[in-house]
Amino acid sequence: MDSCITATIASNESEQIAFLHANYGQRTEKRELKAFYDIADFLNVNEKLILDFTHLSIIGGSSLTDFSIEVPEADLESKGIPNSYVPFRNANILSAAVSWSEVIEADAIYIGAVEEDSSGYPDCRRSFYDAFEKIIDEGTKPQTIIKIETPLINMNKSEIVKLGFQFNSPIKLSWSCYRNEDIPCGNCDSCKLREKGFKSANFIDPIIK
Repeated sequence: MDSCITATIASNESEQIAFLHANYGQRTEKRELKAFYDIADFLNVNEKLILDFTHLSIIGGSSLTDFSIEVPEADLESKGIPNSYVPFRNANILSAAVSWSEVIEADAIYIGAVEEDSSGYPDCRRSFYDAFEKIIDEGTKPQTIIKIETPLINMNKSEIVKLGFQFNSPIKLSWSCYRNEDIPCGNCDSCKLREKGFKSANFIDPIIK
């Protein structure tokens, strides 16, 4: 959902956008890919790139990519990093996004990272993206200027849901569940955070029938 709303914001702020989908061996990759295409069609995005990051599933260490590790029940009060964290995933994806941005001459990368009301992932902090922007400056051509845009970074899920409806984002096309590809489980961290956001915002989640 966060990526969907971020994409809608990007489409409102930019003359032209391109979509990148990362297949990193996640449990719900097929359903996420469907959401990717559906949202791209809704926003009339013609330039799309699908990349294989399955080395992350080979490396393992996450319940999202290692089927021997159970996706835990939601614990939104926990201050620890859950086992759904995919080690350094966002840095891997951002590196590819920067490479593509140089080729297509994009000046910004939008990512739906959320720091305040997330699962506590270390690569969802604004300080991480500030540091990555410095890497971009040091490691690309002198004329390359690429900013990392994180429009949702300081919002909670309730604020994100409200913003999504404000921008007429196709939330009904998005997918959040970590476990299932047909019906959301309703019990993983991602499902519970989404549920919390809709309830707090007094909106009905369009994917819940």
